[in-house]
Amino acid sequence: MAHKRDDAAHAEAGPSEAQVTAYLRRHGDFLLRHPDLVLSLSPPSRWPDGGAVVDMQAFMIDRLKEEVNRIKGAAEDLILTSRSNMSTQNRTHQAVLVLLGAEDLGALAEVIAEDLPPILDVDVATLCFEHADHPLPALAVPGVHRIPSGSVDVLMGGPDRACGLNEEMPGDPALFGGGAGLVASSALVRLSPGGVCPDGLLALGSRHGCTFHAGQGTELITFLARVVEINVRRFVG
Repeated sequence: MAHKRDDAAHAEAGPSEAQVTAYLRRHGDFLLRHPDLVLSLSPPSRWPDGGAVVDMQAFMIDRLKEEVNRIKGAAEDLILTSRSNMSTQNRTHQAVLVLLGAEDLGALAEVIAEDLPPILDVDVATLCFEHADHPLPALAVPGVHRIPSGSVDVLMGGPDRACGLNEEMPGDPALFGGGAGLVASSALVRLSPGGVCPDGLLALGSRHGCTFHAGQGTELITFLARVVEINVRRFVG
């Protein structure tokens, strides 16, 4: 019975140093397969002789340098993303102020076409509305593009979609008019003013492919479209 208790105690204590040493000698690539264990080791500050030894301390330092560089890179990416988001937010605020200054639908279409592109760093911006069953004189103003009835749902990919981002797509003349040739990437945002006004689109186009892409956030551009929508509701009724 005493032997059994001794064996159990020995098993709980784990392998001896001699066993660990023998195992590592037989498996020289053990730390290569488990590099995370290196960071938990305590290397000697100096080697007792100048024999054929492996400088584990230098290896651990290299590993720590790699980890520091990885963390530094992640921090730099976060900073760049934050700055980009702040810039986009500031641009959106500036665009809203310009839109709110329009006094009628013609002025709103002009602001969208002339003021929004430099503010939002795009090449073309237009205001589009579907043909209503009974044409509205209020929509027959210069700068407002007319598109066939039902076009918005088709371009959005369904009635429940509010925004469509196209990475690589030539500009549609029906949406971008004479500026269609400049467009390689576009963002289309649904406008639903309600009342007698049909659905429409705020169309933004860039000459650079992938300016707009599927993984991009749409909160700010959708917010901008809601501001346009409210203005249209004021002017058209």
